[in-house]
Amino acid sequence: MARSRLASLIRSHGMAAILAIAATAAAPAQTLTNPSYSAQSVVHAATQTAQALAPNTIATIYGTNLSFDTVAAGTSTVTDSTLPQSLDGVTVVVEGITANLFFVSPTQINFLIPYLLAPGTVSLFVAHDSLAGPLVQLQLNSTAPGLFVYNGFILATHLNGSLISAAAPARPGEIIVVYVAGLGWTSPNTDAGRLVTSAASIVLAAQTQVLLDGTACPQSSLLYVGLAPGFAGLYQINMIVPPMTPVNPELRVQVGAQISPPGTLLALQPQ
Repeated sequence: MARSRLASLIRSHGMAAILAIAATAAAPAQTLTNPSYSAQSVVHAATQTAQALAPNTIATIYGTNLSFDTVAAGTSTVTDSTLPQSLDGVTVVVEGITANLFFVSPTQINFLIPYLLAPGTVSLFVAHDSLAGPLVQLQLNSTAPGLFVYNGFILATHLNGSLISAAAPARPGEIIVVYVAGLGWTSPNTDAGRLVTSAASIVLAAQTQVLLDGTACPQSSLLYVGLAPGFAGLYQINMIVPPMTPVNPELRVQVGAQISPPGTLLALQPQ
């Protein structure tokens, strides 16, 4: 890369730019195009909204010229049970920390907000093959609860691991597992981007509520709120569905002052 281009990159993005270009492959200069995106196109991966994010939250960047190819993290790129920090020559740098990546394509990147970051305003930029996109500012809260939706209902399973759906709904009194993103720091801490091998409760578990049609479930019904083993950046809530819960209730997760967006339904039928 030309010395002037490197100097320009470091001036505009700081010394963290070095991290972004260290593992990139050389390409003919005429084929390179800067990544294009905005702060509003960096969204919570579960909710697909440009809400404030949180440490260890799965997030998505939408834009153009984000990569040359479509590549997902897999067995060849996951090292020591940790998601890669570069895919197809693409890196995402958040407040000077190179983020772990799930997926890159020319129009979309799925990545993990670094665990070590504290709440506040942070900077982000994308680089591929020595060219960086704009430096944008994001807001981080301590948590950013968000529920994944699949076929019209939240992503949740029965205790045996089978999917809760319209054809296989939950029932009052049943123990279910609800999958969530954005629940923040844990105790003990987790390593950034590492596939979780053991349970770890979130720091704010005592401030967590699950609301069904606006009514908070008893705290005693929340059996576990923490990391989901086998994944990176994913959390789970093991809970007992209270008796007399109405059919297909809206389910929202609140942690302190932060609450997941409305309109997410749990597939549930009465006994």
